Amino acid sequence: MNQFESKLKDYINFNCLDAEHLVFKESCHSVEEAAKASNSSPDDFVKNICLIDENNNLIIAIVKGTDRVSTTKIGNILNIAQPRTATPEEILEKTGYPCGGVPSFGYSAQFLIDPKVMEMDVVYTGGGSPNSLVIISSVTLQKANKGVVLKIRK
Repeated sequence: MNQFESKLKDYINFNCLDAEHLVFKESCHSVEEAAKASNSSPDDFVKNICLIDENNNLIIAIVKGTDRVSTTKIGNILNIAQPRTATPEEILEKTGYPCGGVPSFGYSAQFLIDPKVMEMDVVYTGGGSPNSLVIISSVTLQKANKGVVLKIRK
């Protein structure tokens, strides 16, 4: 287990989150790779799109693994300029986790959750590294990140 996976596992335990942390030999960087590694369907996953607003603040847009985020909708909903996608360096700096392993909670950001995510009972999300995942209920995920549910998918 690497430092990022350990940090997330400690966060889960410290906050008594009902979640399971999984580590794989295979890459889980993309939804397709993660589904293959975990022997699951891409429909079981969420992805965390890291965005930066005009004031350099981090926004995490959480959508189903098969959906795409609309930065135009996010800008309109939040009444800000359209946010841009964070660089891998910004992702590591602002979340404390590498690109491809960013979890849906455990760091400071503005979390936005698409309603389709909340329709799912249990989801797979990033586990802190490109080779790990977390299984968590959508309700627990929202409680952990205090996310706002808004339609943000394309």
